[in-house]
Amino acid sequence: MVAIVDSGSTKSDWVILDDFKNVFLKTETIGFNPNFISKELIVPEIEKNHSLTSVKNSITRIFFYGSGCGVRQNCETIEQEIGKVFTNADIVVKEDLYAAAYAAYNGKPTIVCILGTGSNSCYFDGENLNIKLPSLGYLMGDEGSGSAIGKQLVRRFFMQKLPQDLHSEFKGIYGLTIDDALQNMYHKTRPNAYLADFNKFVVERKNHPYFQTMVLEEMKNFFDYQVLPYEESKNAEINFIGSIAYYYEDILRSAAAELGLNVGHVVQKPIESLVNYHIQYIL
Repeated sequence: MVAIVDSGSTKSDWVILDDFKNVFLKTETIGFNPNFISKELIVPEIEKNHSLTSVKNSITRIFFYGSGCGVRQNCETIEQEIGKVFTNADIVVKEDLYAAAYAAYNGKPTIVCILGTGSNSCYFDGENLNIKLPSLGYLMGDEGSGSAIGKQLVRRFFMQKLPQDLHSEFKGIYGLTIDDALQNMYHKTRPNAYLADFNKFVVERKNHPYFQTMVLEEMKNFFDYQVLPYEESKNAEINFIGSIAYYYEDILRSAAAELGLNVGHVVQKPIESLVNYHIQYIL
């Protein structure tokens, strides 16, 4: 059996293929971004999933694509910890941009962008992945991402920048105190996922003029930092992977249009396209 895993900072999608390349199992775990989760939690979190543990001895190959795995040390951490559960498997770990590129590939070169809890970009010609820009994480980077939009919302709430109607609704729903926010952002695991969770509030009110402007500015920020530096950006199709791109697709396309950029397709969850790519090109 073969496991294909697409792991973000919030959750991981797992697909298990049988020996005939048919889908045998689909399941989820939390996200295993080594920058935000202790390696000691990886094995227990996998073992919570009884569907995975029931087939762990039958899995002989694992293709793991993960957020935070652009650093060699993080790749080695994931490989070692996953290997403690799937002891019969050969494990390949790559950063999530590879999964996005494979999932977004439609036969022609494209700029591939991830807009989920975090954000990233690359240029993929069908064979080679060109990553021109580093991923700086939620503190200095991740423009346009769920954590960036969540950070804007929380900051504007506490600094009393939100219009009164949005301020009152946010306060009534979350009852958020500064102590709670600081505790979650600085003293608990996965602070980027914590901030990204506040997107639910924005998405449900994304037609509000204030949020239209706020999200549009954040999307322009993403294009400015993570797309325009590519020479190909003015001519190549720009494809997106991730829930944030999916939920704010209309605003994303408006931002691109203002900058003269061509957005192609937007895919919320890349796992199915990623599996198809493996069946067609890798397995």
